[in-house]
Amino acid sequence: MPQLFPSNPSATMVIRDVTPNIITMSLPFARFGIFCFGGRGTLVKLSTGSLAVFSPVGLTPEVRAKVDSLGGNVKYIAAPDLEHHLNISAWKEAFPQASILAPQGLYEKRQASKQYHDSPFEHVFKKNEPQSISEEFDAEFAIEYVYGHGSRELVFLHRPSRTVIEADLLFNLPAHEQYSRTEDRNPLSFWTKLVLPMLSTSGSATGQRRFAWYILSAKDRPAFTESVKRIAAWDFDRLIPCHGDVIETEAKGVFQNVMAWFLDDGKKKS
Repeated sequence: MPQLFPSNPSATMVIRDVTPNIITMSLPFARFGIFCFGGRGTLVKLSTGSLAVFSPVGLTPEVRAKVDSLGGNVKYIAAPDLEHHLNISAWKEAFPQASILAPQGLYEKRQASKQYHDSPFEHVFKKNEPQSISEEFDAEFAIEYVYGHGSRELVFLHRPSRTVIEADLLFNLPAHEQYSRTEDRNPLSFWTKLVLPMLSTSGSATGQRRFAWYILSAKDRPAFTESVKRIAAWDFDRLIPCHGDVIETEAKGVFQNVMAWFLDDGKKKS
């Protein structure tokens, strides 16, 4: 199996306070061992003091120290799709009081592997079934279950900071921050350069528009479209993707540009 993450994540991970209550944990991640997508987990401190982690990365000593500095009360572990789940076992073991949020099918996928031994997840998102997490979580987060996405995406809006947190709905390569502590700081391998037009938000983002239209939404384009429209109606300014750099401001315009064909009822103009 190709190496996805660096063997020593502590040496290359960037832990950054995006706001006093939002922390990103960014590090190299190579899809299939060749595409430099970068990986990112996001930690959010709720107004109650509880912590939620999204797409958790490895629980290194530095990450654990950051969690402890925020009070240490991890209550929510979100696996935002069928792919971003590799580290939830370590977090659940360290914080057994935490509830796991995941899309339908992930539990079954993990149980099919001898590598995982999970108890049933506390919150499983299913098509057309609204999910209430808790009073404190629901007060701060809106959630869109993009079940029309091939990986069954969960997208989160942290209302107080106007921040969207997502996994594989929108990419923002190159992954400069995630490769900033590597030896050559280069987020562009030969193979990454080949796919870059499909995973970039720069310019017209035509490549990523096509990627979203023909690949991401191929499973159920009408459902995907409805989810995109609901997300576009959210009030947000920042977007934290798992792959690529954080869009620090004016993220809603970037999202609308990439998803323009869905928002314009399929009228592809380029």
